[in-house]
Amino acid sequence: MDINQYMNELGQRARAASRAMAKADTAARNKALLQIAAAIRRDAADLRAANEQDLAQARQNGLDAAMLDRLTLSQKAIDTMAEGLEQIAALADPIGEISNMKYRPSGIQVGQMRVPLGVIGIIYEARPNVTVDAAGLCIKSGNATILRGGSEAIHCNQALAKLVQEGLAAAGLPADAVQIVETTDRAAVGALITMPEYVDVIVPRGGKSLIERLMKESRVPMIKHLDGICHVYIDDSADLAKAVPIAFNAKCHRYGTCNTMETLLVSRALAASVLPRLAPLYQGEKVELRADEEARAILAGYPYLAAASEEDWHTEYLAPILAVKVVEGLDEAMDHISTYSSKHTDSIVTEDYSRAMRFLREVDSASVMVNASTRFADGFEYGLGAEIGISNDKLHARGPVGLEGLTSVKYVVLGHGEVRR
Repeated sequence: MDINQYMNELGQRARAASRAMAKADTAARNKALLQIAAAIRRDAADLRAANEQDLAQARQNGLDAAMLDRLTLSQKAIDTMAEGLEQIAALADPIGEISNMKYRPSGIQVGQMRVPLGVIGIIYEARPNVTVDAAGLCIKSGNATILRGGSEAIHCNQALAKLVQEGLAAAGLPADAVQIVETTDRAAVGALITMPEYVDVIVPRGGKSLIERLMKESRVPMIKHLDGICHVYIDDSADLAKAVPIAFNAKCHRYGTCNTMETLLVSRALAASVLPRLAPLYQGEKVELRADEEARAILAGYPYLAAASEEDWHTEYLAPILAVKVVEGLDEAMDHISTYSSKHTDSIVTEDYSRAMRFLREVDSASVMVNASTRFADGFEYGLGAEIGISNDKLHARGPVGLEGLTSVKYVVLGHGEVRR
């Protein structure tokens, strides 16, 4: 296969489909989403069988636990995919919405119309649910998309792509609106990120090495985040009945996700009370605690305890490992977050309103939380229906990227025969 020729053909078809999607009415796009959701529920057993093929190969290839977790498509995950599509269908259609319409002294009216981005290239690794989430959001927002999933999920991604295209056809929309790259050749990624004539935006969802490569090589703008080094800070005014389950859930709900807590910060005044309560919970999950000297003294006797190094504060583990640090108070906690956070998600547990508001204002992350687990930093949980990714950039889109993040605006002018003088 000539990869460049193949990718150029995908790009040409996607560009043509993007014009059809941009003018498709809301009813057609919603019908496609509901048809896809129904097909996913109908073929759940086939999807699990395809996923099991991928999992068997992944185990044979020695993929780590975090990658296997991302790759697994459970019945719950299948139900969530279908529910996500139905939620997207129920959302208001942003396309064509005109806002900020104002009269100018010349007599013209000037406003902004929300429009699709065009063609979105999405590159992801062992997350078959991304195939559906991304397709659904792109369909609803009037975009075409080219999906390049990882080789470890190829069977499941192909099965899902067929259902997506079945739903598009049932709604009278072009099948080329959602295309999956059929080759696992890594050269396809290099081609996709260097086709600005066909692709308007790249959304990478994968490991740090993938995103670092794309940042160096892409000629197409990207919506992305590099790391998910998320913090929970337990303030000295925290309610322990909230702090303990939040700190446990943020780490142990799932290890292999970008919104999982990787560093726990604890106020010195509360450390001796809260860390002994957390220790048995973490021990039950065999979580290794890499702690500073003060935290180690409190946690003496904990079986999975190690001294934290400078590198630990910089690390996204994606594993049952947690960095722990005792801090003087809010200012030191925010200084630590400013130094080491990847600007993804950070949370404070406190009953002090003023400190909560300071944390919200001063912590410069895409999601900032009060008295909640970082695991809520997710498009589905935020009511976006699904997410195409999470951005910690500051231009265009930030945080979980849903429908609005996949659109732009153009200025529209309504005149009555005015000419500029």
